[in-house]
Amino acid sequence: MPDSFKGNISSIEICEIVKSKVLEFFPYCEVVAIPVADGGEGTVDSVLAAVGGKRVSVIVNGPYREQVSSDYARMGNTAVIEMAQAAGLPLVEGRENPAETTTYGVGELIKHAVLDGCKEIIIGLGGSCTNDAGAGMAAALGVEFLDNKSAEFLPTGSTLKQVAHIDISKTKDLLNGCKVIAMCDIDNPMFGEHGAAYVYAPQKGADQNMVKMLDCQLRAFSEQIKKDLNTDVSNLPGAGAAGAMGAGIAAFLNGQLKSGIQTILDLVEFENLLKGADIVFTGEGKIDGQSLRGKTVIGVAERASKQGVPVVAIVGDIGDDAATAYDRGVSAIFSTNRQAIPYEKARLRSKQDLASTVDDLMRFMTLDI
Repeated sequence: MPDSFKGNISSIEICEIVKSKVLEFFPYCEVVAIPVADGGEGTVDSVLAAVGGKRVSVIVNGPYREQVSSDYARMGNTAVIEMAQAAGLPLVEGRENPAETTTYGVGELIKHAVLDGCKEIIIGLGGSCTNDAGAGMAAALGVEFLDNKSAEFLPTGSTLKQVAHIDISKTKDLLNGCKVIAMCDIDNPMFGEHGAAYVYAPQKGADQNMVKMLDCQLRAFSEQIKKDLNTDVSNLPGAGAAGAMGAGIAAFLNGQLKSGIQTILDLVEFENLLKGADIVFTGEGKIDGQSLRGKTVIGVAERASKQGVPVVAIVGDIGDDAATAYDRGVSAIFSTNRQAIPYEKARLRSKQDLASTVDDLMRFMTLDI
């Protein structure tokens, strides 16, 4: 049950490589492969590979209100939506501008799922090109944003301060009986030096002046939310995720911000899968102190250790403080780095090195010690 090695190997590819090697040495072994995504690009594909379900394709508005084709996963009455499908960085390559992009298309995906009968909406936050605090998403779901002349408009990152009144009554009616969960693996607040604009907007094309402007917009928007909705979401852990969309989901959709790995583990009913398991393989690009903050390896290890199932982490890099993972349920950690070469060269052989590392592990496991 691995996460991807960002920029190198997808979680689906890792599952295929590990499963192939395990069966090469233990041909009668039952292998359950569950790819993991953190809510960003690839979440829908990973969920469908892990639990099955139906892929639903919808034409929605993209970051600049152009038409784009987006998918979400549906399993029964649950829909898993990847916000990057409608508002992700790859959609604006070469024309990034978080002051003008919108999450409107994300709201259209949610609305499509709700009108089609879904009662649980899981939204993956990650890889966004926006900084509109989810205002576009909310507008697509019926939230009315009015300016000081009582005219309705669609706020973006640069116009959040113009919002003089917020009415969520239509959205409450639309989502009546629905549960909304946002997959979020960061704990940044809505604004401030650790907030959405200062930490993430530079990755989306913002210069220093734009960052300051976007942060001021978010501060003003937060005050308007407090005034009209009588709630303060600015300091919720994860409020700053996806251009402060975490804050918007909590404020406008009454949504819950939840760890991405915990959401996936619940979705696949991980405890049931552990019954009868001899070992769990997991991993991510790097294991270090940050991995202890609810990321894939620790999330898997904590649950597996409660069932007495050993967990082996196969990772790219091992940080100096990675040993603390042993106190959280990890049984062993192995790195796929096999040569002392620069990252740009190592990444080109990442699949080969992963296969070789698993091969070594399987050979060791066959020893009668």
